[in-house]
Amino acid sequence: MLVGPTGGGKTSNYKTLQHTITALAGAEGFEKVSTNILNPKSITMGQLYGEVDPQTTEWIDGVLAKMIENCASDESSELHWVMFDGPVDALWIESMNTVLDDNKKLCLNSGQIIPLTERMTMMFEVEDLEVASPATVSRCGMVYMEPVSLGTDCLYESWYNTFPPPFQLSDKLSSKIKDYISKYNNIMMNFVRKELYEPVVTMDNNLTNSFCKIMDCYFAPYYDDEAHAITKEEIDEFESMLECIYIYSIVWSFGCTTDLAGRKKFNNKIRETMKGFPGLPPTTGLVHDFCYDIKTKTWVDWLETIPDYKIDTKEDYTDIVVPTFDSIRMKYLKKLLICQKKHILCPGGTGTGKTINISELLTKEMPEEYQSLVITFSAQTSANQTQDALDEKFEKRARGVFGPSPGKRFVIFVDDLNMPKKEEYGAQPPIEFLRQWLDHGGWYDRDSKEKHFRKIEDIILVSAMGPPGGGRSHITARMMRHFNIITYTDLQESSIRQIFSTIVTGFLMNFEEDVRKCLDTIVAMTLSIYKNVATELKPTPTKSHYTFNLRDISKVFQGV
Repeated sequence: MLVGPTGGGKTSNYKTLQHTITALAGAEGFEKVSTNILNPKSITMGQLYGEVDPQTTEWIDGVLAKMIENCASDESSELHWVMFDGPVDALWIESMNTVLDDNKKLCLNSGQIIPLTERMTMMFEVEDLEVASPATVSRCGMVYMEPVSLGTDCLYESWYNTFPPPFQLSDKLSSKIKDYISKYNNIMMNFVRKELYEPVVTMDNNLTNSFCKIMDCYFAPYYDDEAHAITKEEIDEFESMLECIYIYSIVWSFGCTTDLAGRKKFNNKIRETMKGFPGLPPTTGLVHDFCYDIKTKTWVDWLETIPDYKIDTKEDYTDIVVPTFDSIRMKYLKKLLICQKKHILCPGGTGTGKTINISELLTKEMPEEYQSLVITFSAQTSANQTQDALDEKFEKRARGVFGPSPGKRFVIFVDDLNMPKKEEYGAQPPIEFLRQWLDHGGWYDRDSKEKHFRKIEDIILVSAMGPPGGGRSHITARMMRHFNIITYTDLQESSIRQIFSTIVTGFLMNFEEDVRKCLDTIVAMTLSIYKNVATELKPTPTKSHYTFNLRDISKVFQGV
């Protein structure tokens, strides 16, 4: 059993061992190794071990039973590692006890007994063993791996090796990047950990990877391709923008997982730590308030990056979306990441505009090769429902390979990611199902007799979720590590005022001057009442009620 928090190197460790032993195959004592990976919580117990079909009363083989049978019947000298990459709990693991002890036999309900061969090894990759029984733990060898002993330096080191080839040749450029990272990143990371509140708690390695992914988005045009070889002038041009791109990347990886108050603290810290650093945004606002324009090589206010917004009075009230610098900057960053195949998670409170923003971006502002697919999780969503909803949208590309139509990419928007109800031992099967794709690139075909692994290509996950609490739960860190986490904070007062002033003025523009004059006052008064209500009328244990958010203001103006 490989045990430890996410990012400790469990998967990389066994894969490195597998590749090494396979590379030595032919030498004395070494044979080729193949791995068979399954997340046991991504399917039901019946689908794992096999079950009787209630309609035909036939026995249907389970995915695990089929996998072990195939490995056991292989007569070559190849080694088989059967890897269970998912939570271990007393529901499914107890049926493995006969496999793990000296009998080494899998006993199924159908009466079939499959003996394991000498060349087979059972492995488990888990975050913790809180709900595993002593009977299971005592049967396995334990290897504990933790991210603390790994640190983040090795993540940066391996990232440096992925730089575009022209950057690797330019010592000046790559040494500049390494110098900035060693000088500032750890200081900012420690500040985030000690001083800032995160609605959804992240891991150090997650923030480190998020930083590297945003930098990668800016590196993308500098990879040589057949049509265009990168010139020295282009590398020099990138170097002139490097400081600003570095600042943007660190602000929107380390500085965007906190709340509004935390962003102000982060702004003060980064300006203080990097005083005199070339490329800091103007001091007229927070570092989050400016966009770096690559064409003009300057920092600009987010609102200047889009044309002026005019209200279409024929539109329904509920369809109007007034752009604010909150929504513009979120959409800009999401588009940047999606176009480079990076996955995104947007936590945030009710009424902060997560769903509207993402839907608007995916339906109206993405290049045409990106197609969107929306799935909304509820407390009752199951892993099988999720799989069926996705499978019916995919086309077959090759044997065992599925995806969108050739030349297209699916952006799958999962709303309310943390809504599925936790099982008795704390697992959330729909999330484990999606994690199986994120980690291993596919899932199993439950309906076929052979239970083949389906490889899924060209899909990108974008998710939104409310802060844990109430019906929403904490999701496993092993899922969160795949995402760039961009937290939606409560809207600033200037943004709220801008939204409702624009809407009211747009609708009442034909009224007399006296009425139009007092519109700003009406908006200000409504905001003032809202703030009082939100701070004074808090729910208490004896009198629990709805908590107030932006939707309540919206209803007032809808009435007007």
